Amino acid sequence: MPGAIFSGFFNRSRVATETASYTEQGFTLVEMLVVITIIGLIMGLIGPRVLNYLSESKVKAAKIQMQSFSSALDLFNLDAGRYPSASEGLAALVRRTPGNEAWNGPYLKGGNVPKDPWNHDYVYSAPAEHGAYDIVSYGSDGQNGGSGTAADISLDALTTARNE
Repeated sequence: MPGAIFSGFFNRSRVATETASYTEQGFTLVEMLVVITIIGLIMGLIGPRVLNYLSESKVKAAKIQMQSFSSALDLFNLDAGRYPSASEGLAALVRRTPGNEAWNGPYLKGGNVPKDPWNHDYVYSAPAEHGAYDIVSYGSDGQNGGSGTAADISLDALTTARNE
């Protein structure tokens, strides 16, 4: 039985060795806190810039969409000999209005008038101050006026700036 004494001794030392190597495999709490702090600093520095780019891209998307409406309105004008009235609105680009036999649409894909990037309806007015029509997106707040991303985006302002 002397071997039984030594086998218990060797088993205990093997367990102690396995336990020690197991604890060396993980990260310490300090290492985890350092990594989390670094990630937080990076997000604090980069996050606002990313959000700004997202806001700017929505403004650009609204401008592009309004220019697409402008092309569709020009096609409507070629067919009907006029632009839609304010009461017909942009819906005249996707559905025939009563009394408009020359309508040859739909002039927009999808069967409905898209909303602006902030999920608000575009505002169509005809006649406009500087032309036959104007299209306006009220920006992120959906209200008339504002600044920054909440500023109004007007097709009339875009075409006036382009022609100057």
